[in-house]
Amino acid sequence: MRKPIYKSRPVEPNPAKFGGERLNDFIILSEAFSNSYLIETPAGNIQLNTGMGLEAPVIDANFKKFSDQNTQHIILTQGHVDHVGGVAYFRRQYPEVQVIAHQESQEHQNYEQRITEFRNRRSAFAFEQKFADIFQYYQENGYTDFEPQDQPTPDILVGDKHQFTLGGLEVEVIALAGAETNDSLIVWLPQHKICFTGNLFGCPFGHFPNLFTIRGDRYRDPLVVANAVKTVQELEPETIMYGHHAPIYGKALIAEELDALHGAIMYVHDAVVAGMNAGKQVHELQAEIHLPPEFEVGQGYGQVSWGVRAIWEYYVGWFYHRSTTELYHVPQQAIHADLVEMAGGVDAVLAKAQEKAAQGAREAAIHFLDLLASAGIESPQARQLYVDIHESLLAEADNFWLENWLSYQIRQNSK
Repeated sequence: MRKPIYKSRPVEPNPAKFGGERLNDFIILSEAFSNSYLIETPAGNIQLNTGMGLEAPVIDANFKKFSDQNTQHIILTQGHVDHVGGVAYFRRQYPEVQVIAHQESQEHQNYEQRITEFRNRRSAFAFEQKFADIFQYYQENGYTDFEPQDQPTPDILVGDKHQFTLGGLEVEVIALAGAETNDSLIVWLPQHKICFTGNLFGCPFGHFPNLFTIRGDRYRDPLVVANAVKTVQELEPETIMYGHHAPIYGKALIAEELDALHGAIMYVHDAVVAGMNAGKQVHELQAEIHLPPEFEVGQGYGQVSWGVRAIWEYYVGWFYHRSTTELYHVPQQAIHADLVEMAGGVDAVLAKAQEKAAQGAREAAIHFLDLLASAGIESPQARQLYVDIHESLLAEADNFWLENWLSYQIRQNSK
């Protein structure tokens, strides 16, 4: 009987702290917003990922506790800021280092740069407290001159596969689009059957991929993600060094988990496509598509219902053929004040929201409360009901993004 691994692993990403961990006789881990690894060889070291700029000196200190050799190569497993931000810092430490990245890394950096301000605003609800806490922690530990974020230019670009040997260690760098970016790389050590996947399948291992993220990002193609899973499966790794938290050990366990993950992605994909072709609406499919027991994976970062909508919109876009107004610029919120007036005013709308909430129809209750908010109507009773509903939803939530969004809404409406 399979015991899904997600139940025994953490979900939440956290910034780098001083420490570090030796995993075996030649690999060192420094956990961070995304893990960095140091691979030691007799001819020098290979580093995977550099953390954010502000994390880089901490990661460097953690590695130097265990190794004083020069780093010959830095491999970036994807272009997200928590993988590449510290490159400039490590180039100063090791001037001869070669940085290896996917051939699409520049495209991804350009994309990130174009929407940096938007992305920062949209991510703040989930990360602002983490940054406040880590800045305080760093200052308490004497680290106050924070390293800026880098947008690096690699030395070696990989379009398919790049192989090299260092100190007798054979290294294969494989280009492979994944669940977070189109510029993902995995690193395969064939002599040891170890695969460094980065966040190829998403943030936490054993969870449904985040095909859409509420902080804002491009849609991820579910078939591309499924192919990434298959590619790693075919290597038959005995160890996966993942992008977050501890490694996963055991050939049989890894094979079982990757089978379940691939099955989950394809099950949801195929169910959405079948539903679309049968004429069902997206919200119907969000409500009815659930994973069967044999494909159970966690939903602590991505959720199946979000994946359903992401797959729908990935295939056919945002026009749902429900209303002509979808094709014009006037949103539904433009008539919310009129609807409140027609319904009999604030008290009538609030009473209906309270009725829905009492019936357990919390999402419907929020719709009524949104009428008041978007009409610019301030009501302490409505605000309190909004908070109460969000607190009840938070008590049931088991997803990093959802929990942080609900908590943010509670804070914003409790002021």
